[in-house]
Amino acid sequence: MAHVPLKDEGSPGIVGLLQTFPDTGRCLVALAEHMLRRDTPGLSMGEREIIAGYVSRLSHCEFCDLSHSEVGEAMLGKPGLVEAAICDLPNSDLSPIMKTLLPIAAKVQRDSKSVSAQDVDRARRAGASDQEIHDTVLIAAAFCMFNRYVDGLGTAVPADRNDYQEGVERTISRGYAEVLEEMMEQETSKNDS
Repeated sequence: MAHVPLKDEGSPGIVGLLQTFPDTGRCLVALAEHMLRRDTPGLSMGEREIIAGYVSRLSHCEFCDLSHSEVGEAMLGKPGLVEAAICDLPNSDLSPIMKTLLPIAAKVQRDSKSVSAQDVDRARRAGASDQEIHDTVLIAAAFCMFNRYVDGLGTAVPADRNDYQEGVERTISRGYAEVLEEMMEQETSKNDS
């Protein structure tokens, strides 16, 4: 049971918080949508999700880790990618750019002041643009907040890893904002009944 009453105690992770606190939820979803769903030159949506999953794994936030790792790995068609990056980044199946961006994300997660000019130069030499470096730091910083929000309020974590699959498919096909709106509509119709 979460530390605060949720409208649906069965809703895992951030989902129950978004349903219970919709004004906050809309702001957080807009941020996630902006950071993760833009398929711009540079980082793909899948790579953005991998950064989110990687930071969440480092933060030991199981819900965010599994949610975003699964989405990123499915988008890139590479299962186990986050685990491989955690265990052996140099030999993982990530691009050379991602192999330089994830250490920056890890430093943001641990102690953001430890990101050095050398880290940024290494990423640039691998081909990372300033936008990709910016987005990596932003995603890492935001997921530190998301992880602490989810875990600090003691939200539920699905017991079975397969429980994430439906959410993964919806997120890939429809994005965060559309899924949140659907949840809000369902909640409103429950309350009207």
